[in-house]
Amino acid sequence: MKSFWIITSILFLCILQMVGDHEYRGDDVSYTGGTPGFDETTGERRGGWDQESDVYSEDVKEVQDSKLLAVRRPVIPGSPIRGLTPTEFERFRLGREDFLEVETAEEGLGPAYNGTSCGGCHSIPAVGGTSTISEIRAGYKDELGNFTALYGGTLFHLLSTPPHRAQVMIPPEANIIARRVPIPLFGAGLVEAIPDDTIISLEDPEDSNQDGISGRAARIIDIGTTFPRIGRFGWKSQHATLLAFGADAYRNEMGITNALFPHELALGVDPEVLKLADPRPALEDVRERTTGLRGIDNFESFMKFLAPLERGPITSSVIKGDEIFKIIGCENCHIRQLKTGPSHNPLFDRKAVNLFSDLLLHDIGTGDGIPQEAALSTEIRTPSLWGLRFRRPFLHNGSAQSLHDAIASHKNEALSSGQQFLSLTSEQKSDLLSFLNSL
Repeated sequence: MKSFWIITSILFLCILQMVGDHEYRGDDVSYTGGTPGFDETTGERRGGWDQESDVYSEDVKEVQDSKLLAVRRPVIPGSPIRGLTPTEFERFRLGREDFLEVETAEEGLGPAYNGTSCGGCHSIPAVGGTSTISEIRAGYKDELGNFTALYGGTLFHLLSTPPHRAQVMIPPEANIIARRVPIPLFGAGLVEAIPDDTIISLEDPEDSNQDGISGRAARIIDIGTTFPRIGRFGWKSQHATLLAFGADAYRNEMGITNALFPHELALGVDPEVLKLADPRPALEDVRERTTGLRGIDNFESFMKFLAPLERGPITSSVIKGDEIFKIIGCENCHIRQLKTGPSHNPLFDRKAVNLFSDLLLHDIGTGDGIPQEAALSTEIRTPSLWGLRFRRPFLHNGSAQSLHDAIASHKNEALSSGQQFLSLTSEQKSDLLSFLNSL
């Protein structure tokens, strides 16, 4: 009997392993660790979706005149980009593991932090998405409108590690307090591959065409290379690369120091107290002996190879709403498609990026009052709208409970679009919202 239970347990574990190995999907079929879209017999990358044996119940069938043209599997949120090589998929897998890892104080968490894992703040509708959690920024603005970063910074952490010696507190003189929700990361590798010149070509800081819109490209210094770049990641476009964006979050949100951000941050906490509260005073993100990779390298890979979300169903109402989106001028800032530049990697070589954003800084009346890098206190980067149907609430601070409220709040550079939206008929508004909810 004992042997029977041992054999049964082994079989059960094997079944669990088989199920787990099919979590990700490649170009054609469900695949096991490290070989998405990879033909094990020929050693070559699979080319497409034309294998009749690979039709699944959830696949999308493209039909014309009753003839089956192709079968395409929808991208499941949180999946890697189709067409990864085995090496690229292994990097994605390692990155996903690190992204989901729950950090502890012994591993470097804190002493001041906002979350214990990347996945804790990026989980809706899947790993890499958004959440309802928000970080807090604060500062002081005088009577003349001059902003002061209290204690030399604006990020005030929510949490601290026991015994909470390094608990951050917003000072009483702060009169600007802002919240920011996490930005979804789907398709981030494609966004990173958009050339700086493409973004610069869209800016019109002096409103030379007199359309009331004066978006600016965020000219920053990339902390990883010290080169001038155009920012595109973060609500203030404070970073140009995924390496810097991930390293910023590792230190700022989890308190884990790394090569790009080597010093602990806990505004207002005495430096000596901070030392006592930090059980690992040395650099906390070090290279793994087995892979030679740092945590920030793994985060970069996960975000780089994370697939963008696909559109929802296209109905007649969605099509009409698309036209209204253009007519009232939403597309002036929410540009539906940009393009990546030339790349040695075919995944990113001159690819269309349907993100619905110009990646510029604008003042549309929803700024959070906090200046950061190139962005003024009144400016926010145009949020991309792909995947919008999975987000609730809306705007950078989650203050809009509905899409209607979010659009109605558009002022200043977006005043014309906001006013035109409010003047639409009920049916036109419904169609526009149907379109936005298809993204």
